Amino acid sequence: MRRFGQIIGLKSDQIEAYEQLHTAAWPEVLATIYACNMRNYSIFRHNETLFAYFEYIGDDYEADMAKMAADPKTREWWALTEPMQVPLETRAPGEWWTPIKEVFHT
Repeated sequence: MRRFGQIIGLKSDQIEAYEQLHTAAWPEVLATIYACNMRNYSIFRHNETLFAYFEYIGDDYEADMAKMAADPKTREWWALTEPMQVPLETRAPGEWWTPIKEVFHT
């Protein structure tokens, strides 16, 4: 199992809409997250910063993320959420959420 942490910005005028959307996450999107071997997926917000945490239990992370990105319902969900987000300027090419380094776990 691998743990992942990621951050991204959130537009201040979209906070309420983003949180409301996530109170009723689509079952198809949740099923895809599960099918792509992600567990304990959580998103936290501090002001205009989102922090996501999840555990990956699969054997091929890149293939599972490609599978997720190819899912039509997930792409529809992202079409709603991505305009609300503000990627960090320091992210690597091709990244949306910025991965962050785990420095401690017990």
